Amino acid sequence: MFKTVLFPIDMSSEAQQAASKVAELVKLHQSRLILLSVVESSAEEERQASGQSSPEAVAQLLGQAKQLFAAQGLEADAIEREGQPAFVICDVADELNADLIVMGCRGVGLIEDIQAESVTTRVINLSPCPVLIVP
Repeated sequence: MFKTVLFPIDMSSEAQQAASKVAELVKLHQSRLILLSVVESSAEEERQASGQSSPEAVAQLLGQAKQLFAAQGLEADAIEREGQPAFVICDVADELNADLIVMGCRGVGLIEDIQAESVTTRVINLSPCPVLIVP
């Protein structure tokens, strides 16, 4: 059913928690797993605040994620891109003809501006394929 699963990752705990669900789905459907990490093309201070401090840190993150899945007997391809995360995720899903995007969910805090859309919300609205959000 899901031939290609795209798993956008960052350094958040939500992404780490979603990894086990991704592994389950990929094993169940014998899917191709693609890991994606996006280096935001923004000011240095914003990059550090988002946890994507450098291309080197992203490469290390992707390497660790590949090892995590390899330990579970799963092969994963890794892609690193630069840009605005939601748009890059949807573009990559379209390029790869992904059947499913699996993402961790980040809740909106009480103090944050409700009008501000999260990356997750944007991906849901722009995605060319179904999106599974793991709480």
